[in-house]
Amino acid sequence: MQNSVLQNNRGFLFGDAIFETVKIIDNKVLFSEDHYFRLMASMRILRMEIPMNFTLEFFESEILKAVQSQQLETSARARITVYRKDGGYYLPETNEIEYLISVSKIANPLYQVEKQEYEVDIYKDFVIPKQLLSTIKSTNKAINITGSIYANENGLDNCILLNTDKNVVEALNGNIFMLKDGVLHTPPISEGCLNGIMRKQIISLAKTIPDLEVQETPISPFDIQKADELFITNVIKGIQPITKYRKKEFQTNISEVLTQKLNTKIRLG
Repeated sequence: MQNSVLQNNRGFLFGDAIFETVKIIDNKVLFSEDHYFRLMASMRILRMEIPMNFTLEFFESEILKAVQSQQLETSARARITVYRKDGGYYLPETNEIEYLISVSKIANPLYQVEKQEYEVDIYKDFVIPKQLLSTIKSTNKAINITGSIYANENGLDNCILLNTDKNVVEALNGNIFMLKDGVLHTPPISEGCLNGIMRKQIISLAKTIPDLEVQETPISPFDIQKADELFITNVIKGIQPITKYRKKEFQTNISEVLTQKLNTKIRLG
């Protein structure tokens, strides 16, 4: 069976697309400026032509129109996927873009720290290259997909991804942070991790906690074994504490403090 809509779609045929997943609370797109500027930067990296009308205001209004059409203004997630227009093979016929927006409901508007066990391990089948393309949200997510299947087959909640230097980069669905001896570490963007929107928020909020130092430094798998706390960040979930890695168990104190600070920031707008 053929789908005529997808026959020439470059996002489908070549992964020639990027996307942003945003959270909406009370008819407001959270961190909209950060999402917008990351999307614009990603389009430039992929040499897509940015339309003159594709302003921050346009970005917000298009997402909110889609949310309102589903009557999900109170709490929702929306994904805007931008892809190059049909035509060509590896060499596109045009750099002009089109986009689509999908919307779904979120049960809990504010961020919460869940208390149940959350176990991870390292996914070793494939690694992430240390390059600029690794830092953007493209639709080429083969590593994340195969890693998710591996996690599901092995009774894990998530997996940690490594780069070509065998350093920790991120989790399957977000950036990773490690607390060790009063220092909160997260891999720098140069390691190949996603330039995460929530990552940016957490780094900023963590710097307001007394006696907590924040460092963007490479993390090895051996460092994780000695960590006091590990957690994953993304815009939809906020902070997901990791409670177990192999035989090592972790506390969740900083995760809870940062989640409170994050919710306070959102309430104050």
